Amino acid sequence: MTMTHPDPHPFEAARPHLTNLAYRMLGERAAAEDVVQEVWLRWSRAGQDVVQPGAWLRQVTARLSVDALRSARHRRETYVGPWLPEPLIQEHDHADGEAHLSLAQDCQLALLWAMERLSPEERAAFLLRRVFDADYSEIAETLDKSEAACRQMVSRAAQRVREARPRFAPDPKGASDLLTRFAQAAMAKDHAAVLALLAPDVTAISDGGGKARAALRPLHGAEEVAQVILAVASKRGPLSPRIVLANGAPALAILDGGEDDVLYSLTVDESGRIDWIYVMRNPDKLPRGAGIIPPRS
Repeated sequence: MTMTHPDPHPFEAARPHLTNLAYRMLGERAAAEDVVQEVWLRWSRAGQDVVQPGAWLRQVTARLSVDALRSARHRRETYVGPWLPEPLIQEHDHADGEAHLSLAQDCQLALLWAMERLSPEERAAFLLRRVFDADYSEIAETLDKSEAACRQMVSRAAQRVREARPRFAPDPKGASDLLTRFAQAAMAKDHAAVLALLAPDVTAISDGGGKARAALRPLHGAEEVAQVILAVASKRGPLSPRIVLANGAPALAILDGGEDDVLYSLTVDESGRIDWIYVMRNPDKLPRGAGIIPPRS
């Protein structure tokens, strides 16, 4: 007897979107790829019973991502210092305008960080509705809840994300210029210049994961943030940071494979001053040369 297998084409066509969903859920590239691999295994066993492949694949990905995020949350409770989502990095000069994993719409690091405040089910409902435009009947079936409950969940999640998420992002050129000025002021140890770039209520969050030196709590306020940035800069020798793209937005990086490796991303307030700084120091979340996402051919 010859076994039948489902046509792989629907899965392969959907793979970028499934990886996108899993990455947005988990904030980790390898974990997202693991989820999608498990989706493929389940798809390969599904036979010819799947009537709507796209919806089926999205639902399975969402359910597996909810389970994976619950498990990840337990692990992150013992994480050393703040946990930040893993960046997806491209070389700025070779960007083709489309980030790896086909990240649709807005997937900036600030949004991923804001979504950490949502429960796994809230995050799935929010993403399925607001990013992937799933109807409420599909979300209800995915999460085993009523449509009314899912509507409330999406509304509540959207409100919490709005409250937590930095609201403004400079245009790419403006962001690159601001990052360059920020780096120059820090390397020059110019306290006044650093302060002038920071909003009074700026927040800086560093992720060292216990493997690289980083603040063990979020820093708040221009004076505290400037003091720590300048203290770090004073302990480093001559460095050559460069502009890369992190999740499609300009970021400042040192990626030489050494202990000084770091990635800075930021958002700005209405006045154009920096009001949120993402600092990735954890070497497990930073590429080493070949780990930088290559441009698409």
